[in-house]
Amino acid sequence: MKLAVIGTGYVGLVSGTCFAEMGNHVICVDNDPKKLKKLKEAEVPIYEPGLDIIFYRNIAKKRLLFTDDLKSAVLESDVVFLCLPTPQGENGSADLKYVFAVAEDIAKILLDAGDKDYKIIVNKSTVPVGTSAKVTNILSKDGLKNFEVVSNPEFLREGFAVDDFMKPDRIVIGAKTEKGFEIMRNLYEPFVRQGNPIIEMDPYSSEVTKYAANSYLAMRITYMNELANFCEQVGANVDLVRKGMGTDTRIGKRFLFSGIGYGGSCFPKDVKALIKTSVENGSAMSLLQRVDEVNNNQKSVLVDKIQAHFGKDLKGKQFAVWGLAFKPNTDDMREAPSVVIIKKLLELGAKVKAYDPAAMENSKFYLDDTIEYCDDQYKTLPGSEALLIFTEWNEFRNPDMNEVNSKLNNPVIFDGRNIFDPKKMDELGFTYYSIGRQPIKK
Repeated sequence: MKLAVIGTGYVGLVSGTCFAEMGNHVICVDNDPKKLKKLKEAEVPIYEPGLDIIFYRNIAKKRLLFTDDLKSAVLESDVVFLCLPTPQGENGSADLKYVFAVAEDIAKILLDAGDKDYKIIVNKSTVPVGTSAKVTNILSKDGLKNFEVVSNPEFLREGFAVDDFMKPDRIVIGAKTEKGFEIMRNLYEPFVRQGNPIIEMDPYSSEVTKYAANSYLAMRITYMNELANFCEQVGANVDLVRKGMGTDTRIGKRFLFSGIGYGGSCFPKDVKALIKTSVENGSAMSLLQRVDEVNNNQKSVLVDKIQAHFGKDLKGKQFAVWGLAFKPNTDDMREAPSVVIIKKLLELGAKVKAYDPAAMENSKFYLDDTIEYCDDQYKTLPGSEALLIFTEWNEFRNPDMNEVNSKLNNPVIFDGRNIFDPKKMDELGFTYYSIGRQPIKK
Protein backbone atom coordinates (compact mmCIF):
# COMPACT_ATOMS: atom_id res chain seq x y z
CA MET A 1 0.00 0.00 0.00
CA LYS A 2 1.18 3.55 -0.66
CA LEU A 3 1.22 5.69 2.46
CA ALA A 4 2.05 9.29 3.32
CA VAL A 5 3.03 10.16 6.89
CA ILE A 6 2.81 13.89 7.63
CA GLY A 7 5.14 14.76 10.47
CA THR A 8 8.33 12.91 11.42
CA GLY A 9 8.22 13.39 15.15
CA TYR A 10 8.25 10.45 17.52
CA VAL A 11 4.95 8.93 16.36
CA GLY A 12 5.36 9.75 12.68
CA LEU A 13 8.88 8.38 12.32
CA VAL A 14 8.17 5.16 14.21
CA SER A 15 4.88 4.63 12.35
CA GLY A 16 6.33 5.33 8.92
CA THR A 17 9.35 3.10 9.48
CA CYS A 18 7.28 0.20 10.83
CA PHE A 19 4.74 0.45 7.99
CA ALA A 20 7.65 0.30 5.52
CA GLU A 21 9.02 -2.75 7.32
CA MET A 22 5.79 -4.56 6.39
CA GLY A 23 6.37 -3.87 2.70
CA ASN A 24 4.41 -0.66 2.26
CA HIS A 25 5.79 2.27 0.28
CA VAL A 26 5.99 5.18 2.73
CA ILE A 27 6.66 8.86 2.05
CA CYS A 28 7.33 10.85 5.21
CA VAL A 29 6.76 14.61 4.99
CA ASP A 30 8.34 17.28 7.18
CA ASN A 31 8.94 21.01 6.76
CA ASP A 32 11.97 21.23 9.06
CA PRO A 33 15.01 21.51 6.74
CA LYS A 34 17.53 20.43 9.41
CA LYS A 35 15.56 17.36 10.38
CA LEU A 36 14.86 16.50 6.75
CA LYS A 37 18.57 16.68 5.92
CA LYS A 38 19.34 14.22 8.73
CA LEU A 39 16.59 11.85 7.63
CA LYS A 40 17.72 11.87 4.00
CA GLU A 41 21.24 11.10 5.21
CA ALA A 42 19.84 8.09 7.10
CA GLU A 43 20.40 9.67 10.52
CA VAL A 44 17.78 8.79 13.14
CA PRO A 45 16.92 12.08 14.92
CA ILE A 46 15.36 10.46 18.01
CA TYR A 47 16.58 7.95 20.58
CA GLU A 48 14.43 4.83 20.35
CA PRO A 49 15.90 1.34 20.82
CA GLY A 50 15.58 -0.88 17.75
CA LEU A 51 14.41 1.86 15.39
CA ASP A 52 17.75 2.40 13.66
CA ILE A 53 17.98 -1.15 12.26
CA ILE A 54 14.65 -1.12 10.41
CA PHE A 55 15.11 2.57 9.53
CA TYR A 56 18.35 1.84 7.64
CA ARG A 57 16.95 -1.31 6.07
CA ASN A 58 13.87 0.34 4.61
CA ILE A 59 15.77 3.36 3.32
CA ALA A 60 18.12 0.93 1.55
CA LYS A 61 15.12 -0.93 0.10
CA LYS A 62 13.68 2.44 -1.05
CA ARG A 63 10.44 1.76 0.78
CA LEU A 64 10.99 4.70 3.15
CA LEU A 65 11.42 8.17 1.63
CA PHE A 66 11.55 11.68 3.06
CA THR A 67 10.40 14.93 1.47
CA ASP A 68 9.04 18.40 2.13
CA ASP A 69 6.73 18.10 -0.90
CA LEU A 70 3.31 17.61 0.67
CA LYS A 71 1.52 17.71 -2.69
CA SER A 72 3.38 14.83 -4.30
CA ALA A 73 3.18 12.74 -1.11
CA VAL A 74 -0.61 13.19 -0.85
CA LEU A 75 -1.31 12.56 -4.54
CA GLU A 76 0.90 9.46 -4.68
CA SER A 77 -0.62 7.83 -1.58
CA ASP A 78 -3.75 5.82 -0.80
CA VAL A 79 -3.70 6.62 2.92
CA VAL A 80 -2.44 9.85 4.49
CA PHE A 81 -1.51 9.76 8.18
CA LEU A 82 -1.54 12.99 10.20
CA CYS A 83 1.19 12.55 12.82
CA LEU A 84 1.41 16.18 13.82
CA PRO A 85 2.21 17.82 17.15
CA THR A 86 -0.76 18.75 19.34
CA PRO A 87 1.02 20.75 22.06
CA GLN A 88 -0.71 21.77 25.25
CA GLY A 89 -2.24 25.21 24.99
CA GLU A 90 -2.10 27.78 27.77
CA ASN A 91 -5.56 26.71 29.00
CA GLY A 92 -4.64 23.00 29.08
CA SER A 93 -6.39 22.04 25.84
CA ALA A 94 -4.64 20.42 22.88
CA ASP A 95 -3.55 22.95 20.28
CA LEU A 96 -4.81 21.67 16.92
CA LYS A 97 -3.43 24.43 14.69
CA TYR A 98 -0.96 22.11 12.92
CA VAL A 99 -3.60 19.45 12.26
CA PHE A 100 -6.07 21.98 10.88
CA ALA A 101 -3.44 23.77 8.76
CA VAL A 102 -2.36 20.53 7.08
CA ALA A 103 -6.02 19.58 6.53
CA GLU A 104 -6.50 22.89 4.70
CA ASP A 105 -3.45 22.16 2.54
CA ILE A 106 -4.62 18.64 1.73
CA ALA A 107 -8.07 19.91 0.74
CA LYS A 108 -6.54 22.37 -1.72
CA ILE A 109 -4.21 19.73 -3.17
CA LEU A 110 -7.02 17.25 -3.77
CA LEU A 111 -9.42 19.85 -5.18
CA ASP A 112 -6.76 21.15 -7.57
CA ALA A 113 -6.14 17.57 -8.70
CA GLY A 114 -9.81 17.11 -9.55
CA ASP A 115 -10.89 15.01 -6.55
CA LYS A 116 -10.26 11.82 -8.56
CA ASP A 117 -8.73 9.24 -6.24
CA TYR A 118 -10.35 8.09 -2.99
CA LYS A 119 -8.21 9.02 0.02
CA ILE A 120 -8.23 7.90 3.61
CA ILE A 121 -7.02 10.71 5.91
CA VAL A 122 -5.99 9.25 9.25
CA ASN A 123 -5.75 11.20 12.50
CA LYS A 124 -2.94 9.41 14.35
CA SER A 125 -2.07 12.45 16.44
CA THR A 126 -3.59 12.48 19.92
CA VAL A 127 -6.57 14.76 19.47
CA PRO A 128 -9.68 15.68 21.51
CA VAL A 129 -13.03 14.09 20.78
CA GLY A 130 -14.66 15.66 17.75
CA THR A 131 -11.43 16.41 15.88
CA SER A 132 -12.14 13.93 13.07
CA ALA A 133 -15.44 15.71 12.47
CA LYS A 134 -13.67 19.07 12.36
CA VAL A 135 -11.06 17.79 9.92
CA THR A 136 -13.88 16.34 7.79
CA ASN A 137 -15.55 19.75 7.72
CA ILE A 138 -12.30 21.45 6.66
CA LEU A 139 -11.77 18.97 3.84
CA SER A 140 -15.36 19.09 2.57
CA LYS A 141 -16.15 22.80 2.90
CA ASP A 142 -15.18 23.59 -0.71
CA GLY A 143 -16.86 20.53 -2.19
CA LEU A 144 -14.28 17.75 -1.72
CA LYS A 145 -16.12 14.41 -1.50
CA ASN A 146 -13.89 11.48 -2.37
CA PHE A 147 -12.36 10.88 1.06
CA GLU A 148 -12.93 9.70 4.60
CA VAL A 149 -11.32 10.85 7.84
CA VAL A 150 -10.44 7.96 10.15
CA SER A 151 -9.28 8.04 13.78
CA ASN A 152 -6.44 5.62 14.55
CA PRO A 153 -4.79 6.50 17.89
CA GLU A 154 -1.31 5.23 18.73
CA PHE A 155 -0.44 3.41 21.95
CA LEU A 156 3.35 3.53 21.79
CA ARG A 157 5.54 3.46 24.88
CA GLU A 158 8.73 5.43 24.50
CA GLY A 159 11.62 2.99 24.76
CA PHE A 160 9.46 0.13 23.44
CA ALA A 161 7.78 1.84 20.49
CA VAL A 162 9.03 -0.47 17.74
CA ASP A 163 7.84 -3.59 19.57
CA ASP A 164 4.55 -1.89 20.42
CA PHE A 165 3.94 -0.99 16.78
CA MET A 166 5.05 -4.31 15.28
CA LYS A 167 3.27 -6.45 17.92
CA PRO A 168 0.39 -4.29 19.20
CA ASP A 169 -1.95 -5.33 22.02
CA ARG A 170 -4.76 -4.01 19.86
CA ILE A 171 -5.47 -1.69 16.96
CA VAL A 172 -8.25 0.88 17.39
CA ILE A 173 -9.94 2.18 14.25
CA GLY A 174 -12.66 4.82 14.28
CA ALA A 175 -14.41 5.10 10.91
CA LYS A 176 -17.86 5.76 9.47
CA THR A 177 -17.95 3.49 6.43
CA GLU A 178 -17.20 -0.16 5.69
CA LYS A 179 -14.79 0.99 2.98
CA GLY A 180 -12.79 2.95 5.54
CA PHE A 181 -12.69 -0.03 7.91
CA GLU A 182 -11.70 -2.40 5.11
CA ILE A 183 -8.74 -0.29 3.95
CA MET A 184 -7.45 0.15 7.50
CA ARG A 185 -8.05 -3.52 8.28
CA ASN A 186 -5.99 -4.59 5.27
CA LEU A 187 -3.20 -2.24 6.31
CA TYR A 188 -3.00 -3.54 9.87
CA GLU A 189 -3.74 -7.26 9.46
CA PRO A 190 -0.02 -8.16 9.04
CA PHE A 191 0.64 -6.67 12.49
CA VAL A 192 -1.96 -8.83 14.31
CA ARG A 193 -1.34 -12.29 12.87
CA GLN A 194 -1.17 -13.76 16.37
CA GLY A 195 -4.79 -12.84 16.93
CA ASN A 196 -4.65 -9.55 18.81
CA PRO A 197 -7.79 -7.62 18.00
CA ILE A 198 -8.54 -4.85 15.54
CA ILE A 199 -11.27 -2.97 17.38
CA GLU A 200 -13.65 -1.04 15.14
CA MET A 201 -15.75 1.84 16.41
CA ASP A 202 -16.97 5.32 15.53
CA PRO A 203 -14.42 8.17 15.41
CA TYR A 204 -15.75 9.83 18.57
CA SER A 205 -15.24 6.67 20.62
CA SER A 206 -11.81 6.12 19.11
CA GLU A 207 -10.69 9.62 20.09
CA VAL A 208 -11.92 9.17 23.65
CA THR A 209 -10.24 5.74 23.89
CA LYS A 210 -6.77 7.21 23.55
CA TYR A 211 -7.28 9.81 26.28
CA ALA A 212 -9.11 7.33 28.49
CA ALA A 213 -6.27 4.79 28.33
CA ASN A 214 -3.47 7.25 29.05
CA SER A 215 -5.39 9.03 31.80
CA TYR A 216 -6.23 5.75 33.51
CA LEU A 217 -2.56 4.71 33.52
CA ALA A 218 -1.61 8.13 34.87
CA MET A 219 -4.23 7.66 37.55
CA ARG A 220 -2.74 4.28 38.60
CA ILE A 221 0.74 5.79 38.89
CA THR A 222 -0.58 8.74 40.86
CA TYR A 223 -2.58 6.52 43.20
CA MET A 224 0.56 4.51 43.97
CA ASN A 225 2.55 7.67 44.62
CA GLU A 226 -0.05 8.99 47.04
CA LEU A 227 -0.22 5.55 48.65
CA ALA A 228 3.58 5.51 48.96
CA ASN A 229 3.53 8.81 50.84
CA PHE A 230 0.90 7.35 53.18
CA CYS A 231 3.00 4.20 53.69
CA GLU A 232 5.92 6.30 54.88
CA GLN A 233 3.72 8.04 57.44
CA VAL A 234 2.35 4.81 58.94
CA GLY A 235 5.51 2.69 58.71
CA ALA A 236 4.43 0.43 55.84
CA ASN A 237 6.51 -0.62 52.81
CA VAL A 238 4.94 0.32 49.48
CA ASP A 239 6.87 -2.45 47.66
CA LEU A 240 5.16 -5.09 49.76
CA VAL A 241 1.81 -3.36 49.36
CA ARG A 242 2.34 -3.28 45.59
CA LYS A 243 3.01 -7.02 45.50
CA GLY A 244 -0.07 -7.67 47.60
CA MET A 245 -2.16 -5.60 45.22
CA GLY A 246 -0.61 -6.62 41.92
CA THR A 247 -1.26 -10.35 42.37
CA ASP A 248 -4.98 -9.61 42.41
CA THR A 249 -6.03 -10.49 38.84
CA ARG A 250 -8.60 -7.68 38.91
CA ILE A 251 -5.77 -5.17 39.34
CA GLY A 252 -2.65 -6.61 37.70
CA LYS A 253 1.02 -5.76 38.23
CA ARG A 254 1.69 -3.01 35.72
CA PHE A 255 1.89 0.73 36.44
CA LEU A 256 1.97 0.18 40.22
CA PHE A 257 5.50 1.43 40.86
CA SER A 258 5.82 4.54 43.00
CA GLY A 259 8.29 7.33 42.34
CA ILE A 260 8.65 11.06 41.74
CA GLY A 261 5.77 11.46 39.31
CA TYR A 262 5.03 10.76 35.67
CA GLY A 263 6.27 12.92 32.81
CA GLY A 264 6.82 12.70 29.07
CA SER A 265 4.92 13.84 26.03
CA CYS A 266 1.71 11.90 26.66
CA PHE A 267 0.42 11.48 30.21
CA PRO A 268 0.68 15.10 31.44
CA LYS A 269 -0.68 16.58 28.22
CA ASP A 270 -3.42 13.99 27.75
CA VAL A 271 -4.66 14.26 31.34
CA LYS A 272 -4.88 18.04 31.07
CA ALA A 273 -6.57 17.87 27.67
CA LEU A 274 -9.21 15.42 28.89
CA ILE A 275 -9.84 17.60 31.95
CA LYS A 276 -10.32 20.63 29.70
CA THR A 277 -12.59 18.78 27.26
CA SER A 278 -14.70 17.37 30.09
CA VAL A 279 -15.18 20.85 31.58
CA GLU A 280 -16.11 22.30 28.19
CA ASN A 281 -18.75 19.61 27.75
CA GLY A 282 -20.32 20.08 31.17
CA SER A 283 -19.01 16.81 32.63
CA ALA A 284 -15.95 17.84 34.65
CA MET A 285 -13.71 14.91 35.59
CA SER A 286 -12.75 15.92 39.12
CA LEU A 287 -10.84 12.68 39.69
CA LEU A 288 -8.42 13.57 36.89
CA GLN A 289 -8.08 17.10 38.25
CA ARG A 290 -6.88 15.54 41.49
CA VAL A 291 -4.52 13.22 39.56
CA ASP A 292 -2.87 16.20 37.89
CA GLU A 293 -2.53 18.03 41.20
CA VAL A 294 -1.04 15.04 43.05
CA ASN A 295 1.43 14.33 40.25
CA ASN A 296 2.69 17.92 40.29
CA ASN A 297 3.12 17.75 44.08
CA GLN A 298 4.93 14.42 43.87
CA LYS A 299 7.77 16.01 41.94
CA SER A 300 8.73 17.93 45.09
CA VAL A 301 8.86 14.94 47.46
CA LEU A 302 12.60 14.37 47.10
CA VAL A 303 13.36 18.03 47.72
CA ASP A 304 11.47 17.80 51.01
CA LYS A 305 13.52 14.72 51.98
CA ILE A 306 16.79 16.46 51.03
CA GLN A 307 15.91 19.48 53.17
CA ALA A 308 14.85 17.26 56.06
CA HIS A 309 18.30 15.64 55.97
CA PHE A 310 20.57 18.62 55.19
CA GLY A 311 18.47 21.49 56.50
CA LYS A 312 16.44 24.14 54.69
CA ASP A 313 19.50 26.08 53.53
CA LEU A 314 21.18 24.22 50.67
CA LYS A 315 23.33 27.14 49.57
CA GLY A 316 26.68 25.98 48.19
CA LYS A 317 25.85 22.27 48.52
CA GLN A 318 26.49 20.15 45.43
CA PHE A 319 24.39 17.12 44.46
CA ALA A 320 25.08 14.32 41.98
CA VAL A 321 22.19 13.42 39.70
CA TRP A 322 21.83 10.14 37.83
CA GLY A 323 19.10 10.29 35.19
CA LEU A 324 17.44 13.26 33.51
CA ALA A 325 14.98 11.73 31.01
CA PHE A 326 11.41 11.27 32.24
CA LYS A 327 11.88 7.48 31.90
CA PRO A 328 14.64 5.07 30.78
CA ASN A 329 15.32 4.16 27.14
CA THR A 330 14.41 7.60 25.81
CA ASP A 331 15.98 11.03 25.45
CA ASP A 332 12.63 12.75 26.07
CA MET A 333 12.78 15.54 28.65
CA ARG A 334 9.21 16.81 28.27
CA GLU A 335 7.56 17.23 31.69
CA ALA A 336 10.46 15.30 33.28
CA PRO A 337 10.41 15.36 37.10
CA SER A 338 14.17 15.94 37.00
CA VAL A 339 13.65 19.44 35.60
CA VAL A 340 11.27 20.44 38.40
CA ILE A 341 13.49 19.00 41.14
CA ILE A 342 16.74 20.46 39.79
CA LYS A 343 15.19 23.91 39.39
CA LYS A 344 13.98 23.78 43.01
CA LEU A 345 17.45 22.78 44.21
CA LEU A 346 19.03 25.61 42.23
CA GLU A 347 16.53 28.08 43.71
CA LEU A 348 17.65 26.90 47.16
CA GLY A 349 21.27 27.70 46.28
CA ALA A 350 22.46 24.17 45.50
CA LYS A 351 24.71 23.07 42.64
CA VAL A 352 24.09 20.03 40.44
CA LYS A 353 26.34 17.69 38.46
CA ALA A 354 24.31 15.35 36.26
CA TYR A 355 24.64 12.36 33.95
CA ASP A 356 22.12 10.66 31.67
CA PRO A 357 22.91 8.03 29.01
CA ALA A 358 20.78 9.69 26.32
CA ALA A 359 19.02 12.89 27.40
CA MET A 360 21.78 15.36 28.28
CA GLU A 361 21.63 17.25 25.00
CA ASN A 362 17.84 17.62 25.20
CA SER A 363 18.03 18.61 28.86
CA LYS A 364 19.99 21.73 27.90
CA PHE A 365 16.81 23.13 26.34
CA TYR A 366 15.19 23.05 29.80
CA LEU A 367 18.17 23.62 32.09
CA ASP A 368 20.61 25.46 29.80
CA ASP A 369 24.01 25.79 31.49
CA THR A 370 22.63 26.03 35.05
CA ILE A 371 24.10 22.60 35.88
CA GLU A 372 27.31 20.75 35.08
CA TYR A 373 26.96 17.81 32.67
CA CYS A 374 29.26 14.82 33.08
CA ASP A 375 30.03 12.12 30.50
CA ASP A 376 30.19 9.37 33.12
CA GLN A 377 27.94 8.66 36.09
CA TYR A 378 30.85 8.44 38.55
CA LYS A 379 32.20 11.86 37.55
CA THR A 380 29.12 13.43 39.16
CA LEU A 381 30.15 12.19 42.61
CA PRO A 382 33.33 14.04 43.72
CA GLY A 383 32.42 17.04 45.88
CA SER A 384 28.73 16.06 46.03
CA GLU A 385 26.86 15.81 49.34
CA ALA A 386 24.54 13.05 48.09
CA LEU A 387 23.49 11.04 45.06
CA LEU A 388 20.02 11.70 43.61
CA ILE A 389 18.46 9.14 41.25
CA PHE A 390 15.71 10.44 38.95
CA THR A 391 15.58 7.86 36.12
CA GLU A 392 15.78 4.06 36.46
CA TRP A 393 18.24 3.34 33.62
CA ASN A 394 19.53 -0.25 33.77
CA GLU A 395 23.15 0.89 34.11
CA PHE A 396 22.28 2.50 37.44
CA ARG A 397 20.86 -0.70 38.96
CA ASN A 398 24.12 -2.40 39.90
CA PRO A 399 26.85 0.26 40.15
CA ASP A 400 30.14 0.00 42.03
CA MET A 401 28.81 1.11 45.40
CA ASN A 402 32.31 1.19 46.94
CA GLU A 403 33.28 3.80 44.36
CA VAL A 404 30.05 5.72 45.02
CA ASN A 405 30.77 5.69 48.75
CA SER A 406 34.41 6.74 48.39
CA LYS A 407 33.71 9.66 46.03
CA LEU A 408 30.69 11.23 47.74
CA ASN A 409 31.26 13.68 50.58
CA ASN A 410 28.63 11.73 52.51
CA PRO A 411 27.30 8.20 51.93
CA VAL A 412 23.75 9.45 51.27
CA ILE A 413 21.40 8.45 48.45
CA PHE A 414 17.96 9.84 47.56
CA ASP A 415 16.38 7.31 45.22
CA GLY A 416 13.35 8.67 43.35
CA ARG A 417 12.73 5.38 41.54
CA ASN A 418 13.25 2.78 44.30
CA ILE A 419 15.88 0.85 42.35
CA PHE A 420 17.91 -0.26 45.39
CA ASP A 421 17.04 -2.42 48.39
CA PRO A 422 17.03 -0.42 51.65
CA LYS A 423 18.56 -3.25 53.72
CA LYS A 424 21.41 -3.75 51.27
CA MET A 425 22.09 -0.01 51.18
CA ASP A 426 22.24 0.02 54.97
CA GLU A 427 24.66 -2.91 54.99
CA LEU A 428 26.87 -1.00 52.56
CA GLY A 429 26.93 1.97 54.92
CA PHE A 430 24.58 4.34 53.10
CA THR A 431 21.87 6.54 54.50
CA TYR A 432 19.21 5.71 51.96
CA TYR A 433 15.96 7.51 51.24
CA SER A 434 13.37 6.22 48.75
CA ILE A 435 9.64 6.58 48.04
CA GLY A 436 7.13 4.81 50.26
CA ARG A 437 9.72 2.80 52.20
CA GLN A 438 11.06 3.57 55.65
CA PRO A 439 14.69 4.68 55.88
CA ILE A 440 16.63 2.39 58.19
CA LYS A 441 17.44 4.18 61.43
CA LYS A 442 21.13 4.57 62.18
